[in-house]
Amino acid sequence: MNALLMLLMLIIPHPPSPIPGAAPVRLITVDPGHFHAALVQKEMLPGISPSVAVYAPLGPDLIEHLNRISRYNLRKDNPAAWKLEVHTGPDFFERMLMEKPGNVVMFSGRNRVKMDRIKASVEAGLNVLSDKPWVIRAEDLPKLESALNTAERKGLVAYDIMTERYEIATILQKELVNDPAVFGQALAGTPAEPGVYMESVHHLLKLVSGAPNLRPAWFFDVNEQGEGLSDVGTHLVDLAAWTLFPQTVLDYHKDAQVLAAKRWPTTMTREQYQRVTNLPLAAEKLDYFCNTQVTYTLRGIHVKLDVLWNYEAPNNGPDTHVAIYRGSKADVEVRQAADHEVWVTPKSPDVRAALQKRIAALQTAWPGVALEERGQRIRVTFPQKYRVGHEAHFAQVTERFLEYMKAPKSMPAWEKANMLAKYYVTTKGVELSKK
Repeated sequence: MNALLMLLMLIIPHPPSPIPGAAPVRLITVDPGHFHAALVQKEMLPGISPSVAVYAPLGPDLIEHLNRISRYNLRKDNPAAWKLEVHTGPDFFERMLMEKPGNVVMFSGRNRVKMDRIKASVEAGLNVLSDKPWVIRAEDLPKLESALNTAERKGLVAYDIMTERYEIATILQKELVNDPAVFGQALAGTPAEPGVYMESVHHLLKLVSGAPNLRPAWFFDVNEQGEGLSDVGTHLVDLAAWTLFPQTVLDYHKDAQVLAAKRWPTTMTREQYQRVTNLPLAAEKLDYFCNTQVTYTLRGIHVKLDVLWNYEAPNNGPDTHVAIYRGSKADVEVRQAADHEVWVTPKSPDVRAALQKRIAALQTAWPGVALEERGQRIRVTFPQKYRVGHEAHFAQVTERFLEYMKAPKSMPAWEKANMLAKYYVTTKGVELSKK
């Protein structure tokens, strides 16, 4: 169905539908400017009403979102059955707060205003499931803390979509890093040789769900979208704390210290910009400051991150990820080429036996996990069925969010504390990179 025709059909005025008793969770999507907003709805999940209210300004971002949901509904295999109620106009957000046709607000789009909208939604009694980043400026950290405190006080759930925690290679890396017999103690390292090094390479032009992903013009405004570290870098900062200090409440005032940072642009020609936005560019080129390197310490362990955006991957390849954790007994690495792979480099003769014991224990949760000797290194292998992919991780995060909604007090305290620590590092790093 033509997206504009579908849109016109959906925006005919009508009162918001009540929340169905059989499906206690009803989504409200606000200003869906990023394709992640649609990925939350790629699969139908038990307990979520098929009726979703969408509040957004009338424009290309909204139409692209409707197109994506339409493709999910019309796909041949396992089609979705979403029913959208679309509300447009300049006061769309205020209308949403007044009408509240659901109980969960989904944000994925313009990052500059996101934190204010999240805070207002929580204060209005709504749960929040939001894409990263929530905060792109250091001065907004108090708003984040206030929103999380309000959610806790009201028995609501405000949850950050951290999809990378659900990647099988990352899960196995975390398990091995937290086995002293395999990893030993985490090395503190130095700024030049950090205890943890991670590199993430994303691409401006890519396919999503089999279709070209057009970026809106505002995506290339760092004041609107955020820079590399404050945007996709949130995943890396999250993983460092999640892996090194699992279930530990971190206090960013004393546990995190940002040491150094720098930024540089990815330059696009006029033709490249038009290809990725379908919009003209008046200038000959655009310098997009989307690359950041930051070094910081987390409880004394030096962490170094390179957050990079290239224009396009060769042969439309995937985004790539490298994560190296250095321990006194072994280094544990994740390297993504065609697929994520886990590698262990022993430094002690007893590591191999300890690793075999640990892998045997992991068989209970992950049947098929095995080891493969590769000279001085050992590769951790696992069945292909565990490689569900980035898009499928959104359903996994949403399922966890729904569990917390059923019992808000079950959300661990470290989630809130470490979220504050994460956004302290990302925003402080960007701030330092500009000096």
